[in-house]
Formats: sequence, C-alpha cells, structure tokens
Amino acid sequence: MKIEIKDLQMTYKGGQEALKNINISLKSPSLIGLLGPNGAGKSTLMKLMVARLLQTSGSISVDGQKLLGNEKYIKSKLGYLSQDFGLYDELTIKQFLEYMASLKGIGRNLKEEISKVINATNLSEKKNAKIRTLSGGQRQRVGIAQALLGNPELLILDEPTVGLDPEERVKFRNLFSESAKDKIVILSTHIIEDVQAICNRLIVINRGCILFDGKPQELIRMAEGHVGVCEVEKDKKDVIEKFKVTSRVFTTRGMQYRIVGKELPGYAEIVEPSLEDAYVFLMSKEGIHNESVCINNK
Repeated sequence: MKIEIKDLQMTYKGGQEALKNINISLKSPSLIGLLGPNGAGKSTLMKLMVARLLQTSGSISVDGQKLLGNEKYIKSKLGYLSQDFGLYDELTIKQFLEYMASLKGIGRNLKEEISKVINATNLSEKKNAKIRTLSGGQRQRVGIAQALLGNPELLILDEPTVGLDPEERVKFRNLFSESAKDKIVILSTHIIEDVQAICNRLIVINRGCILFDGKPQELIRMAEGHVGVCEVEKDKKDVIEKFKVTSRVFTTRGMQYRIVGKELPGYAEIVEPSLEDAYVFLMSKEGIHNESVCINNK
C-alpha cells in the first residue's frame, strides 16, 4: 500500500487552521509514530486519512486513487481506533466484534477471525461479558480488537495504550510491531516510550506543521550536546529554571535534574539524549512555541 498526502490544509469553521501544507508519503511496510502536543493537528490528520473529514485543500491518494470519491476502497483496507471510539454497552465483546465484522464486510471465516483478535488482545476470558461490565483497560482492548479485524493493510491507532498497565503496553507494542511487517501502522501517542520501542519512522506535528519527519535516531542526534544532568541544592532551584527539565531524582544533597537546553551550564554533565529528551529539545527550540516552522516534504 502507498499513501500520498500533498499540500494538505484543513481550516475549521470559524477560521481555526488545523493543518498547514502537509506533505507526506507512506509506504508499507512501516510503523510510524505520530507525536505532538494536544491540539497539534494529529487527530485531524488521521480523520482526514480515513475520510471522516474533508480537507480544505490539497489531496490524499491511496494506491494511486484519490481518496475523495473512493472512500469505500480505503475503508475496505482500514483498521481504525479513534481516541473517542464508542462501544455498545449492552452487547458482549463477541457480539460487538460480530457487528463490527459485518460492517467491514467480513463474511468468510468469521468465527476464526473474531477468535483470532480476541486471543490477540487477551480477551478470551471476557468474550461473553457485556461491555458495560468491563474496566477501562478492557474496553481499550476491545477497541484495538475491532481495529485488527480483517487483517487491514492500513492500521491507524490514536492513543491505543491509554488505560493499559505496563505489562499490557509491552504486549501491544509487540503486537503492533508484528502487524507492521506487511502493512502501514500509524501510532499516535503521548507515550514516547511506545514510539521509541517499535517505530522506524517518526513524524512530529505542532500547530498544524510537520516539525520533523525521519528516523527516531536522527531526532536523537539533533539533541546531542543539549542534554545534561546536574545536582542542585534545595535553595538553588532557580539556576535550572531557564532549562526544560525531563526528570527529577531526590538525592541526599538536594535534587538531581536532567535538563535540556540550547546551551547547557558548565556545571551540567553532558549525557546521551533519549527520544523524550530529543522531542523536548525540538519543541523548545527558538520559534517553536511562538510560530511553528514547517518543513517541506515534497
């Protein structure tokens, strides 16, 4: 599968500009992490890609076909978990998945397909339980299960691991990684650890602009020399206020800070950046918070 997004812009009624001149090319197999703060435009981009919204200008094509006018084509190949997905509380998990399978047009091997996604999402013991009885994490797993139905070629997941415990998150990271061996998987999340663990491509959006598009390692290299660790006495916290702090650890002398900045103080020990450090550095660079600088991916 190949998806081409060209000169995509989206302005909502009232003049709110959600996306500005977005140019992206996606090709399977790939697992793409989509990062950005709340309101950055991530959900808008995903809704445009699944034809839930109509763009103001620009185009989206799938396998050479314009998405506009060919919505059935993309939906036949799509697995989608939105952040605000709804469930039917009076149905059991099995009944709900049967309903979703019928909407997707899955007729052959229906029982096997439903059993497959139930097992993959660790819901076997709850398959006959009504959805209203499930915990938040179990409901999230039902959402993932419906997205996996039919082995879609394009899997778009908006905050899929919210509400899952750490062990479940590891399990689903592995599941998404396995799925990406023969399809396009787009993972939008605030949990950078999930992205760092499995994604081979990273797209960072802020204020409707793409700030970075490349491998996670490339973003990390951009932050080299801009991340440090320093120990600060309790009465001297103000010395690190001009830097972004990514972690704090109590020590016998006060507090150890991990800081990110364009120029670090001499008392800070330079350390190797993590992806989270690199993301914070990108977002804190001069001009990002006041006016995002878009990169051109044409």
